[in-house]
Amino acid sequence: MILVFGKTGQIATELQHSSDVMSLGRDQADLSDPVACVKVIKNYVPRAIINAAAYTSVEKAEDEEDLATIINGHAPTEIARTCAEMQIPLVHISSDYVFEGSGKAAWKPCDLTVPQTAYGRSKLVGEEGIIGSGATYAILRTSWVFSAHGTNFVKTMLRLSETRDSLSVVADQIGGPTPARDVSDTCLTIAQQLQEDPSKSGTYHYSGAPNVSWANFASEIFRQASCTVNVTPVQTAEYPTLATRPLNSRLDCRTTINTFGLKQPKWGISLKEILKELKAKV
Repeated sequence: MILVFGKTGQIATELQHSSDVMSLGRDQADLSDPVACVKVIKNYVPRAIINAAAYTSVEKAEDEEDLATIINGHAPTEIARTCAEMQIPLVHISSDYVFEGSGKAAWKPCDLTVPQTAYGRSKLVGEEGIIGSGATYAILRTSWVFSAHGTNFVKTMLRLSETRDSLSVVADQIGGPTPARDVSDTCLTIAQQLQEDPSKSGTYHYSGAPNVSWANFASEIFRQASCTVNVTPVQTAEYPTLATRPLNSRLDCRTTINTFGLKQPKWGISLKEILKELKAKV
């Protein structure tokens, strides 16, 4: 059995499609209480752990950095230490926000981490704790996750299209939209391979292809959904936010693909499937 921290998030929801997964919600394992998480692991004695739970509000983290650091930093560290003690592998979801966020080159796993936000700093604390834990692990950095579940850019655009015929969308932030279902499948594959070959421990990147701006992503959403909405490209500077948003969220996924025998997901194909799923729910 694979124990998953997280139950309602996009990736955690997809992970529950596997019959080999035991998914824990906040009522069963609250990452704001790292000691309780350790007790849960020892109670279940899983063969692997996937941490798909996190403090995800980039804006709120600026005012709640201590809490974000406990959830994204201290809890994963304690989980990893317990994994090391019990000799079970850990797959941990992280973020491109650990990088400085400028330039145009895709970030490699070995690139210098210089987070610009409280959220990014909290995620880096978790990464560093896992690396130093002695566990067999895979830190999987991803970005721009979307699905038919939870809150995400695709669902937000569709909601806005119901009352708007034009939208201004940021065009100078570039990244790879990543289907949650593909992240889920990748986590399961990596967990299995880490059991078989602990030498594959390390930090990896996984995002959809091709890289695109938020504005172009929005345009493709509306095109595939047959929504008549005009997208006006704007610059990030025109819409200041409390937390700095990275202009460059490109991730170099070659190490992940080569190490685990995976393919980079084509987000346009997944978008079509997700739109069908959302339409069926109406």
